[in-house]
Amino acid sequence: MKSLIQISLFSIFSSIVCANPEKIPLRDLIQGEKTDGAYIYLHRPEKPNGSAIVICPGGGYRGLVMGAEGHGIAKWLNEHGITGVVLQYRLPKGRSFIPLDDAQRAIRLVRHRGKEWGLNGNRIGIMGFSAGGHLASTAATHFPKFGQPPAKDPFDRISCRPDFAVLIYPVVTMGKHTHVGSKRNLLGNNPDPKMVELFSNEKQVTKDTPPIFMAHAVDDRPVPPENSRLLYAALKKEGIPSKYMELPDGGHGLNGYKGPSWDAWQKGSIQWLKEIGILSK
Repeated sequence: MKSLIQISLFSIFSSIVCANPEKIPLRDLIQGEKTDGAYIYLHRPEKPNGSAIVICPGGGYRGLVMGAEGHGIAKWLNEHGITGVVLQYRLPKGRSFIPLDDAQRAIRLVRHRGKEWGLNGNRIGIMGFSAGGHLASTAATHFPKFGQPPAKDPFDRISCRPDFAVLIYPVVTMGKHTHVGSKRNLLGNNPDPKMVELFSNEKQVTKDTPPIFMAHAVDDRPVPPENSRLLYAALKKEGIPSKYMELPDGGHGLNGYKGPSWDAWQKGSIQWLKEIGILSK
């Protein structure tokens, strides 16, 4: 009887954990201070496998699609034993590096608390959709190789390089094929050409860039598939293990987050994570 009660209590606790993510500020605050608005929402699976993904919702760097491109994705990842970490990042509003700062901080925080959350520090990835895909690809191409050992903040001494990235209909370039609204909201109306170059992530790929999975519909008008094509070409040139799924239809948002193209990238990304050793086959 006692064991049955324990099992029942464990089941109830597990369902609560899965249903109610823990909201965690990205930065420690002194008592009385107001939060800066950056949080992670921790979705823990019933049977964690040690991997975690920081999820960057889209929204054109003007807002955040926290439901379908955030919490909904985390719950799907939980079904595969992956800890989902939804990032509520700050919007740039004239401060181009603010979203990247939050994404890097989120990766460091997950690594810092990895043991507590049952995670392997070498299996921490990042995922993004649309403008969130630009943020995720920025995090995957802009990082100090070994953290910042001299930094005063201990968090900054932890590596913020993701071990892999998953990009779904991402904005990648700030050049010809960019999403105009995302570029304007991130860099302003008349950006410095050096900033355009810096945030065109297909131009920032190096041999240290982690493996990347991409999926994009050929009929995506707001964010043309050239974004993913350019990045994939750069990854291939550097010999980075990556995969690009070009989907036959679905437009931007893949038919409202449902249908064959939506199912295809989800199935394909899980298979790819098995192929690169993040998940067990």
